[in-house]
Amino acid sequence: MDLPPGLPNQNNKVCKLLKSLYGLKQASRQWFEKLSNSLISYGFSQGKSDCSLFIKKSTTSFMALIVYVDDVLLASDSLQDIELLKKFLDEQFTIKDLGPLKYFLGLEVARSHTGISLCQRKYTLDILQDTSLIGSKPAAFPMESNLKLAIDDSAPYEDPSSYRKLVGRLLYLTITKPDIAYSVQVLSQFLAKPTVNHHKAAIRVLRYLKATPGQGLLFSSSSELQLKAFSDSDWASCIDTRKSITGFVVFLGNSLISWKSKKQATISRSSAEAEYRALATTTCEIQWLLHALQDL
Repeated sequence: MDLPPGLPNQNNKVCKLLKSLYGLKQASRQWFEKLSNSLISYGFSQGKSDCSLFIKKSTTSFMALIVYVDDVLLASDSLQDIELLKKFLDEQFTIKDLGPLKYFLGLEVARSHTGISLCQRKYTLDILQDTSLIGSKPAAFPMESNLKLAIDDSAPYEDPSSYRKLVGRLLYLTITKPDIAYSVQVLSQFLAKPTVNHHKAAIRVLRYLKATPGQGLLFSSSSELQLKAFSDSDWASCIDTRKSITGFVVFLGNSLISWKSKKQATISRSSAEAEYRALATTTCEIQWLLHALQDL
């Protein structure tokens, strides 16, 4: 690193860092290494399917902890173990306890006897407010089923950066709204040179969100521990590349836990080939979920 201001300029001299500084390339890696080493020393084991998942099992209790940068979610069947772990983490890092999970990274969490509900109502309303569509007329569905968007199907949109920002926010919204996954996947293909028609299609998605801002996911408390998956694909639907689109959903019992809508990497020469590619992608997702369930 460069010498800090105030030190005499000496040729062929460098500074040795005694600790990682915030904002450096290696800072995030050093932080996660310190946090994971502390958790492992406490008795946690790191998940094999997800390195941000930590699990601690004993004869009397079970504890799962998941990390996103410096935000931590903790679940356990023992309140005493939770309090002991929070005390340990506070001694190591000086944490801020936000109490029972209600709001996390834009996700609103509600619990009842029927299960756990996830939605992004506030996040959705913020998007509508920022785009001045809070008073718009709601739409019944996010995108016309026969709509085929292309790269150069209309005049260029005057503000490409705002289109990219909007699509990025919609991508994060698909965490709890699988019903817009296909529409957002289509819109994200035109970030380089968005046109007026692309922007109109994005506005249609926002009008659909206006009708369902609080709609989300429900993880039922009575779900069976059985994975069920459904996959599908179209064939050569992309006008520009003639690539097919893979779509799948995975349920744990009757709770939706994973989904995807994505353009396939290669061109399929038949509808059967496109279906098999979609099935292979779905199988990979199921395999990862099985490893995650085995960790838990």
